[in-house]
Amino acid sequence: MEAYLDNSATTRCCKEATDKMVELLTMDYGNPSSLHMKGVVAEKYINEAKKKIAKTLKCQEKELVFTSGGTESNNLAIIGSAMANHRAGKHIITTKVEHASVSNPVKYLEENGFEITYLGVDKDGIISLEELENAIREDTILVSIMQVNNEIGAVMPVEEAGKIIKKVNPNTLFHIDAIQSYGKMEIYPKNLNCDLLSVSGHKIHGPKGSGFLYIKDKTKIKPIIYGGGQQKGMRSGTENVPAIAGLGEAATEIYTDLDSKVDAMYALKAHFIEEATKIDGVTVNGRIGRDSAPHIVSVSIEGVRAEVILHTLEDKNIYVSAGSACSSNKPAISATLKSIGLSNNLLDSTVRFSFCVDTTMQEVDYAIEVMQDVIPKLQKYTRR
Repeated sequence: MEAYLDNSATTRCCKEATDKMVELLTMDYGNPSSLHMKGVVAEKYINEAKKKIAKTLKCQEKELVFTSGGTESNNLAIIGSAMANHRAGKHIITTKVEHASVSNPVKYLEENGFEITYLGVDKDGIISLEELENAIREDTILVSIMQVNNEIGAVMPVEEAGKIIKKVNPNTLFHIDAIQSYGKMEIYPKNLNCDLLSVSGHKIHGPKGSGFLYIKDKTKIKPIIYGGGQQKGMRSGTENVPAIAGLGEAATEIYTDLDSKVDAMYALKAHFIEEATKIDGVTVNGRIGRDSAPHIVSVSIEGVRAEVILHTLEDKNIYVSAGSACSSNKPAISATLKSIGLSNNLLDSTVRFSFCVDTTMQEVDYAIEVMQDVIPKLQKYTRR
């Protein structure tokens, strides 16, 4: 049996997205900038995808810019807004637990004269709204906060944060990294008071290399990719029409009957946590109820290195991540795990299990069964 439990790293492309992409790669393959009918047809697919995605966010179609994925969306949001607004101030607020695609652009800006305030988190990975409010200044041009932490599944109070930001300084832009939350919860940018919101396609059963950035109408932001002026100059380069159309299909599919899909993931999560924590030395990080993300479980295993458990499970066709998959090929101590105060002996003994709408209870039970067998043996071996 195989149990793919690494869905926060990537998901399998859904049939609707795959079929649409094949159609565009082989039949309607025109360049959307071309003036002939092949180009017109290609452009039509882009507009259709915009309509579908805008419907899920209850936003305007013109507020969407297609990108190559979450990293580009975050870079455009952070660097683009900083470059456009630096005359108003050079102060940016973010958190200590952001994904590298936020923290590294922020570091780049810090190296180029911007001042950064990093908000801490509690043991569950949640920011303090009071600390946020106290950090906002007259020269604060941007606040960037993830909605769901990619390692432990902490859900940030972004709606409350948005209200605070706009109350203290209405000119401060609010960016939400929604890469782990889109497709797992209803997200309406207007309700969140956010100006910028990043999404990645391959986290919601769309293709890799697809994503978008929601940019609230009239938000001051500069492009970071220059060229032929596609997408009204905000993101030049020939649009990846097959990926964009596939993303549109995936967005529609994931938001169809969302509540029951989310309920099913919470049921898997609750069952997994209940059984996994019966194993000696196994603990779960962060919140575990419906106030956490439905699809992410961070598990620390006393006495066993993350890499060892990852490969032991892999030998049994069970696939998980050691922290964030985007950085798992470069072993480093997780800033998130350090920030929540995880004890030193567990920092290198933590793995992430992540589910999706296709994950079955049989997969979860198989993973538990294997863990019950291998973890005591690995712990015994380590103690020798």
